Amino acid sequence: MHADTLRARLSYEPEELRFGTSGRRGKVVDLTQLEVYINATAELEFLTSLPEDEGGVRSGGEIYFARDLRPSSALAVEEEQGRGGIAQAIVAAIRDAGFTPVNLGQIPTPALAAHALARRSASMMITGSHIPFDRNGYKTNTARGELLKHHEAPINQRVAEVRRRLYEQPFSQSAFNERGMFKDGLAALPAESPAGPDSYLRRYTSFFPGLPLAGMKLLAYQHSAVGRDLLVEILEALGAEVRAAGRSETFVPIDTENIDAAQLAVIQKLLDNTPGGPFAAIVSTDGDSDRPLVLGVDAAGQARFFGGDLLGMVVAEWLKADAVVVPISCNDAIDRGPLAPVLEPKTRIGSPYVIAGMEAALARGRRRVCGWEANGGFLTGSEFQRGAAPLPALPTRDALLPMLGVLAAAKEKGVPPAALFDALPARYSRAALLRNFPRATALKILERYTPQASDGSDLSYIAASLGEFFPAEQGFGAIERIDTTDGVRILFDNGDVAHVRPSGNADELRIYAVADTQPRADRIAALGVAEPEGILRRMEQAVSS
Repeated sequence: MHADTLRARLSYEPEELRFGTSGRRGKVVDLTQLEVYINATAELEFLTSLPEDEGGVRSGGEIYFARDLRPSSALAVEEEQGRGGIAQAIVAAIRDAGFTPVNLGQIPTPALAAHALARRSASMMITGSHIPFDRNGYKTNTARGELLKHHEAPINQRVAEVRRRLYEQPFSQSAFNERGMFKDGLAALPAESPAGPDSYLRRYTSFFPGLPLAGMKLLAYQHSAVGRDLLVEILEALGAEVRAAGRSETFVPIDTENIDAAQLAVIQKLLDNTPGGPFAAIVSTDGDSDRPLVLGVDAAGQARFFGGDLLGMVVAEWLKADAVVVPISCNDAIDRGPLAPVLEPKTRIGSPYVIAGMEAALARGRRRVCGWEANGGFLTGSEFQRGAAPLPALPTRDALLPMLGVLAAAKEKGVPPAALFDALPARYSRAALLRNFPRATALKILERYTPQASDGSDLSYIAASLGEFFPAEQGFGAIERIDTTDGVRILFDNGDVAHVRPSGNADELRIYAVADTQPRADRIAALGVAEPEGILRRMEQAVSS
């Protein structure tokens, strides 16, 4: 390579971004503006190649973008070697691709998507969602919705082409310096438009007419969620009496499918110290506000966490869905309750898979189609209508609909929110994880304990090997079945379920537990992540020896 090219002059070794479960994520220190620009440019070029009926867009139009509250989304972070300014790289890519960037500011991911989809436009959200503070990323939506898994290979081919094109530029002609940052520094972002939050508010005040939450007292745990103020505004517009608490100006990585004892203690303390109760529920979201967090409050003032998959079941019933799509990690109460007849085949984990499942249901003639993930993100594949105003489809994770649906359903029935969950089949779940777990090792675990023989002849050997990690003295029954739809999901004859899977967005190894009682589910999860000799650590040792 010529000594004067951009690639030859880079003073670091680039770490290439990759697709995760949804969107592209990486460590902030690796997220140079050059790397973000390369990937965003390739995705925009891909969008222009798609037919319009598949979500394609044409140069000359508008591309909407927004960001969460992470400093690196729009600022340079000194502690991360000055990396950041991701939004500026996105804006440059949009302009250079021949589009007009429209800045919707700091709003929830679903608010951005809903606004853009209503205008048949693509959108790009700068967010690291719930993952640790030293990471960030972005997510591109077509004019029809999220990028799907079959889009990833052709996009990655374009990424390689764009990378070669930019790397081979003479350094003097490149917009980027030796550190992969813009030579001109951090440019000012386009002026923010209030249209995004306004249309998101109207989406729900139209679908929930009147004051359906009138008199309901709620505690809104705000932390560093991008939708923290909009959440309070929407709840109050629907008649709820809302007290906000726990606002943080530093980023708090809330993972709504991994609410541990320490986080529950923080929330309980907020509940105990916030005047204005008694509260019917505590509500919140993750960082980019596409996943709900709902806790009921009992008569003694104790907070009770409800998993996102349980939220989905309550809301799907309330919506009278005729088809529901969930990933394999969903609490299996859905197989035992009134939604079982409308349950579609379970998918791999990740919203693109749930969306593909919803599209398959629509193709078969279903008319009220929804889906959700274990983290609570709720997706609607079709329009829904309960009163006069329809709710347009929003095929991306949304935190507001499941939250509002549960609260409205409780209000309609005249019961506390907890009563709705008590009516579900008695199956309880818990998730836990090990952070900073090498992805290569996690993949070795999956390979070791996934049957390889097409006739399943190695299944008994694998079951025997797994049995060493789940012994009878810890309460596990005999292994009855192994499901490898996504990860390794182990079903025991006593009703226990343990599901091991690496995160798609971060170096984390997760364990999902389901059991007949909440203490047992909690116990399985705790056994999974115990240090230094828990189930996941012993699996790590087994594949590393």
